[in-house]
Amino acid sequence: MTHPNPGFDWTDCEAMLAFVAERGFAHIFVAADGLLFVVHAIVLATPDQRLQFHIARRNRAAAHLPGRPVLLSVADRDGYQSANWYASANQVPTWHYEAVEIEGEARPLSTERLVEHLDALTQRHEGRHSPDQPWTRARMVPGSFEAMLGGVLGFEVEPTALRGTRKFNQHKSAQDHAAALAGQTAAGRSDIVSAMEEARR
Repeated sequence: MTHPNPGFDWTDCEAMLAFVAERGFAHIFVAADGLLFVVHAIVLATPDQRLQFHIARRNRAAAHLPGRPVLLSVADRDGYQSANWYASANQVPTWHYEAVEIEGEARPLSTERLVEHLDALTQRHEGRHSPDQPWTRARMVPGSFEAMLGGVLGFEVEPTALRGTRKFNQHKSAQDHAAALAGQTAAGRSDIVSAMEEARR
């Protein structure tokens, strides 16, 4: 996936894994039996830098995941860049983005580890969004969690390859970079402005 321009390569593995952990959502691709499948799933990073996710048992990709190589794609900030937002001539429009790809094998989680995964996932996001009154499965009617548990499958991926791209005009001249920042600011894209400033550093 890495961009042909090596100036956009993101090579800090620790930073990329932290990005994946913070973003927490991935497109997961698998090829099987001459077909292509994609799963959209919440991802949880474990302390030993493995990535866990779960999907509905009825997902069309479910039977094709166990033991197969998968590709996880995690992206965050992205946005349009008008050629009008540069100071110099002969520029073209482009797209800013940041993304990380992870390769590895999808290994099924046992029921016990799936429960641990779901609890950890809930704790993480409830802690971010409802820290005062976090939801836990203890609030469910007895037996309902166990009944629902049978409808999902859990997987873990140990990364064997990691690739990243951060493309935010860091290769442009100081004059063009300043003009692009002004354009993004006028467009209300403070997130892209922040990303451009980070990439420039």
